[in-house]
Amino acid sequence: MAVVEPVNRASTAKIAVMRQSDDRPKRATIFDVADEAKVSRGTVSRLLNGERYVSDSAREAIELAIARVGYVRNMAARNLASQRTRAVGLIVHEPHSVFLEDPNIGAILLGTNERLSEDDYQLVCLIIGSDRDSARVADFLRGGFVDGVIIVSAREHDPIALAIGQIGLPAVTVGHPSDVPKIPFVGIDNYTAARDVTSRLRDTGRRRIGMIAAALDRDSGADRLAGFRSAIGDGFDERLVVDFPLYSRETGVAGMKELLAREPDIDGVFAASDAIAAGAIDVLRQAGRSIPGDVGIVGFDDSEWAQRCDPLLSTIRQPADLLGRQAASILLDLVNGTRPEQTGTLLPTEIVWRDSA
Repeated sequence: MAVVEPVNRASTAKIAVMRQSDDRPKRATIFDVADEAKVSRGTVSRLLNGERYVSDSAREAIELAIARVGYVRNMAARNLASQRTRAVGLIVHEPHSVFLEDPNIGAILLGTNERLSEDDYQLVCLIIGSDRDSARVADFLRGGFVDGVIIVSAREHDPIALAIGQIGLPAVTVGHPSDVPKIPFVGIDNYTAARDVTSRLRDTGRRRIGMIAAALDRDSGADRLAGFRSAIGDGFDERLVVDFPLYSRETGVAGMKELLAREPDIDGVFAASDAIAAGAIDVLRQAGRSIPGDVGIVGFDDSEWAQRCDPLLSTIRQPADLLGRQAASILLDLVNGTRPEQTGTLLPTEIVWRDSA
């Protein structure tokens, strides 16, 4: 009589998992490289760590062995030993729609990544479009997953900036919110740039100049409005300023409609960004206004939006990619224990004068 043993389902499942694990390709180790290259493990380790005293023949043998056995360095183990993640967070405090639409954010991101890659750091992009995102990102930062952060579009009373201060994480802001004075920043002189481009618009003979302002909860938006006000001087009229939360084309559309309703004879517009200017130009065209014949308009950024406008947009050029590079350089210094000699760095801007004014 055959005896049938009872089936132990837990044991069967465990054996299946073990077999599945055994079937996986074995990861090559430093010992495999040493065996293949016919050198000691210490020699391989010295080469991987960039140390001296590795002969040319040994170096060549090790590099060939790495290729043959398919060795990939275990960065997690290396980071654990060094107490570094070799990752930096780029925090963008914008809704997803603006993140995708704004060329400046993309340029800052690319400039940051380019600089970090030179030092073999990884970039982790963290987008904050809601209060829930703020809490989630704050928890992520407390977990020690990055060595430092760069904050783009930081606002006053920004919970992320406050959380970073509490954590003690190395940080740099692009822009300079007034309530985070201890964090180094990189930016531009928004006040002077806005004043100069508005003055030049006024010099073309415009007398009823309005502004579509945005992001007044950040230094960039507030300073651009202050610069516009300074250029207009005693003739400043509160009715000719409208403001919205975001630098977006939709802001330009809504803002231009409001300005035309308030002042049908408006003959000049300073838009706080190129995207805003693009929306304003569309509305002016629909209203039958010629540009620059009836209305002269200027923007800010010299982004891709400026090149898409018809006519081409007069604007302020700011070096968005260099802002990212400079912020990354300062942050890497902070991570390595070196604080900048000055708290803030301002990069130059210039007026780019085209056909819209």
